[in-house]
Amino acid sequence: MNKANAILRSPLFTTEFEELSKLEKDRGFCRHDMVHLLDVARIAYILYLEAGTTSTRDIESIVTKELIYATAYLHDIGRARQYIDGTPHEQAGARIALPILQECGFSQSETNIIIDAILSHRTRGSKKPGFAGLMYRADKLSRSCFDCKAIEQCDWEIKNTQVEY
Repeated sequence: MNKANAILRSPLFTTEFEELSKLEKDRGFCRHDMVHLLDVARIAYILYLEAGTTSTRDIESIVTKELIYATAYLHDIGRARQYIDGTPHEQAGARIALPILQECGFSQSETNIIIDAILSHRTRGSKKPGFAGLMYRADKLSRSCFDCKAIEQCDWEIKNTQVEY
């Protein structure tokens, strides 16, 4: 997972992630921290492996564990821009992710798949097939609402009241 791990060392990723951490320091709701990113990656990988045991026809053949982790690391990288200037974080994230992916050696086809997943991960009720849909589902399943003190004030679209993954 050399390329995925290179993302974590990318100066642009580091700068954006540190800015996001500062902006969410006092956030009462779920934070978009490394725990969230790793939860999304691990859940997505489980979903991918489970899909592989039944049917992989809707998952791109290029998908690897590295691609899943890279996407999970980058899917919320635009959040700081959303807080600062109101740009939807999936749009800001796609712009920020592009040079990071190039710097870390991802191919054009890998980059296209990752960018599509970043742009799609907030679509409410998304039934998008394939990799983007897998990442959407993992992002939504990653929240531990059952253990959140702010659950009553939260407008999270899918409240996870029990553990699925």
